[in-house]
Amino acid sequence: MLLLREMKQTDIEDYVRWFTTETKWGSTDAPWEPFTGTVQEERENWTNYYEQMQKRSANTLCCRFEIEVDGVHVGWISTYRDMEWFAAPENGLAIGISIAQDGYRGKGYGRLALGKAIDYYRVKGLTCLYTQTWSGNEAMIALANKLGFKEIARKKEHREVAGKRYDALTFVLCL
Repeated sequence: MLLLREMKQTDIEDYVRWFTTETKWGSTDAPWEPFTGTVQEERENWTNYYEQMQKRSANTLCCRFEIEVDGVHVGWISTYRDMEWFAAPENGLAIGISIAQDGYRGKGYGRLALGKAIDYYRVKGLTCLYTQTWSGNEAMIALANKLGFKEIARKKEHREVAGKRYDALTFVLCL
């Protein structure tokens, strides 16, 4: 059973592990952003983030979901407004997903989780969602297409990964 939920304090240690030792997921997520934090730094950063999330108003649009599968915390969905090189409408919201827990990628959990998040934002009245990736992340491109996202912008050779240039891609889904 897949569940989208708010962050729990016990999730902090998962994040510490995912950002320091079990970093394989990062090879497709944003490999140009290296993991540089120590265990202590990551624990402090994620503890601070958790505390900030606890202070937000219950009426606030949820900007992050933790993904849980059969009681195991496996990743997260986050939203953001700053899309770097792509100028989205002021009310535009970008969404991203990471399945960080080893053994859970490629099993359809990303599609289920992102589908549930899209339903949440549809009910909340959003009319468009964006997602961004790079041309080397074939799994995310396939997922975006399965969920009905359409490519609307491409910046040629914007990313460099392992000495090779890749395009940056932006997709939109009108709800």
